[in-house]
Formats: sequence, C-alpha cells, structure tokens
Amino acid sequence: MEFNGVNFDTYFKNYPNAEGYYGRYGGAYISEELKQAMEEINEAYFTICKSRKFISELRKIRKEFQGRPTPISHLERLSTKIGNVQLYVKREDLNHTGAHKLNHCMGEALLAKYMGKKKVIAETGAGQHGVALATAAAYFGLECDIYMGSVDIKKQAPNVARMKILGANVIEVTEGLATLKEAVDAAFAAYSREYKDAIYCIGSVVGPHPFPMMVRDFQSVVGIEAREQFVEMTGELPDAVVACVGGGSNAMGMFSGFLNYPVDIYGIEPLGRGTALGDHAASLQYGEEGIMHGFNSIMLKDENGDPAPVYSVASGLDYPSSGPEHAFLHDLGRVKYDVVNDEETIDAFFELSRMEGIIPAIESSHAVAYGIKLAKQMKKGSILICLSGRGDKDMDYIIENYGIR
Repeated sequence: MEFNGVNFDTYFKNYPNAEGYYGRYGGAYISEELKQAMEEINEAYFTICKSRKFISELRKIRKEFQGRPTPISHLERLSTKIGNVQLYVKREDLNHTGAHKLNHCMGEALLAKYMGKKKVIAETGAGQHGVALATAAAYFGLECDIYMGSVDIKKQAPNVARMKILGANVIEVTEGLATLKEAVDAAFAAYSREYKDAIYCIGSVVGPHPFPMMVRDFQSVVGIEAREQFVEMTGELPDAVVACVGGGSNAMGMFSGFLNYPVDIYGIEPLGRGTALGDHAASLQYGEEGIMHGFNSIMLKDENGDPAPVYSVASGLDYPSSGPEHAFLHDLGRVKYDVVNDEETIDAFFELSRMEGIIPAIESSHAVAYGIKLAKQMKKGSILICLSGRGDKDMDYIIENYGIR
C-alpha cells in the first residue's frame, strides 16, 4: 500500500532512518554527553530486543503479569442509540495498572535490567505513566524517580498515592505552569546527571531518538492485537480507527496495526476551551515546526518561538508538541488529525459510563467523543476506538468540577 510516495508495506523498515528521522521530524537534539547515552540505549535496544531470550521474557510478562491480550468490546447499546454504525473499543483500560502505558514501561525496564542500570527516571502528567513505571520498577527491583507537576499532583491524587505505595520517589515540579512540559524538563535534567546508572523511560513517542521508535515498537502490540481480534470478531477490518493524541503513544501503538491496511485513521487532539493560544493543546492542528525536549516535530509556540502554554482537561494530553512520527503522518495525510473540546469530551465520558458500564480516562474520552461524532456522520460501517485507559484516576476531579450528571 502506497500513500503520497511512501510504501507502507515496508514502512517500519524505513522509518525512522538510522539518525532517527521520520522525514524531517525526529532526530536527537541533545548534548554530546547525552548523545553517548542515547547511542548506548540505541545499540542495546537493537542488540537485546532481537534476542530470543528478551522477546520470550517480554511475551511472558505480557501474558502472565499484564493480562494481555486485552479484549475488544462491542458498544452495542451506544451504537444502537447513535444509528447504524457499529462502535468498538480496544480495552487498554483492562491492561494491568489501567492503561496502555505499562506496555512500554515493562519493555523499557526490562531493557534497563539487561543494560545493568540501577534506576529508572521518568515524567508523568496524568500519572498513568508514573504508575506503570513504578510498577515495572517494583517488578524488576529498580529504583524509580517520577517527576510530576504540582498542578497534576493535585488533579491526580489517586495515582500519586499508587506510585508511592509501589515504592517510587515522586518529585514535585513547581516551575512554570507546573504541568507535563515542566515535568519533562525536570526529568531530562535529572537524567543528564545520572545517565551512567539510570535510564530515562520517556512516557510517550517523543524525545530524542531512539525513544519515539522504542515506545512505538513496544506499544505496537495494541494495534497488532486489535487488528487480529477485530477480523476474528467481524470477518473484516474496521472502516475507521480512532485514538487520542497528546505525545501520542497509545495512538502510535494502535495505528501501527493498521497503517498498511485500507482503513481510515484518526488522531484526536484536545481543543480544550477553544482555539486561542493557551486554551488548548492541539499542536498538530495549530502548531508549526520546532525543536523541544531533544526532537524536531510540530509544536505550539509563543511570540518568542518558545513552547507555548497549553491546556487540556486531560492531564495526559497537555503537552505543546506531538511525537515526530505523528508530525510525519500528518504531513503525509495518512492519518487525519482532528480535535474535540472539553465539553464534548466530558459528555462522552458520561455517555460511555452510563450506556456501556465503562468509565474511561478523560484522555480516552477524547477518542470516544470523536468516535461518536464520526458515527453520526457515517451512514454505515464500523469504528474501532482505542480506549487507552480507565477513569478511576479522574473521579475526584470530575465530581469536583462537573458533578454527577
């Protein structure tokens, strides 16, 4: 299958290239010292991850510890309410720890173990990546430092408690807007001091090469499972696949299973309160090319060309850029990137909860909201949505700000 000059049958062999680029996006814009650390990780990944022993151990972990494969659920009542289009969800909320994040955290921690590292370092926004990495660290007996903005610490108190119970050191970040970008800044700074004994387990398909590639590869299990399960359930591929996009790890995992198949793919960003700068985090929709956190992608900039302030009702999506592969797929037109606002997202949160008995994460509710909107536009067919996480972490915030509808 070819799309705008790119052969998707061989896509994963060609992208990223040896320097970590997807077209002009990606790369590693970091200090010489950190470049050596990244080269060490890259070499270890390509050596260890091709070994039968590593693959066998990761498969065992996925089956016996994570509870994979996660199922697909047919949203029969919600589909009937909307019309003729059938909605399905890939249930990453049923993955151990309640989200897709554990897929790459167990892979990264296993890599750290094979490399002889003693500590894992990471940032977190909604807390799901932090919980997943704290879980992986406990499983492998590694030290774990998690950097989290003070705003998100207040919003995500249940996940903060979970990280601490699992033995992680949660480090509050108070600089700037004290959200996800600042947490990434602090985690990078810590890693630059400790890279000899630690590995930075980035929480999405962002950062310097090889992280966008590694996280995508570990998350691709989502899309591969989903494609095989959907065909087994229905006898055909879905007409459309939908996932939310902040940094974009759940989306790249889901999309990986469908990029070289005749399926429409949609990545959904948070429009938040509106289109004004600072009221949303829709970088692919409103941003421009720029470098931050060691990679080149499409980002939201302020008047000085620096990363702009961003907002989303979902702590896991309030990031001023997106993964470089998303920027590449956006430019190619292979994936259509669109937005939903806070109001649509919260409506979808309650709709899925009441109609199907599934309480989604606010991040995932963006994808659900768009899936509902798309179903109303389509006359027939099927839509598969990546339900990237469960909403337990969001309950206090939802009740305090929106009540019980």
